[in-house]
Amino acid sequence: MAPRLFGVAPSRAFPYLRAMDVHLNNPEIKAKIDRWVAETGRGPDELVEDAMVGYFEELTQARETLNRRYDDLKSGRVKPIPGDEVIARLREKSAARRSEPGSSRDK
Repeated sequence: MAPRLFGVAPSRAFPYLRAMDVHLNNPEIKAKIDRWVAETGRGPDELVEDAMVGYFEELTQARETLNRRYDDLKSGRVKPIPGDEVIARLREKSAARRSEPGSSRDK
């Protein structure tokens, strides 16, 4: 079966694009898009475009957060925590949650 093609229409997010074809080779992704098309009545172009816009917004936010955290570390505003201390803290939190009444371990 040939890959399914979706045209991604130009938008404010991609003002430099006239049009773009997206080739989907993963049958699971194709099936998800088909389901969303059937459930929402929106076209595949619209769904793919919205997904890409959301992805790049999240990617930008993550990159900005990482840059700020790196700058905080580099400037000395925050101090790094040694890995073994992080692991010890996570183990303590996990043990405390498991010992809480109503936790899945009590059932």
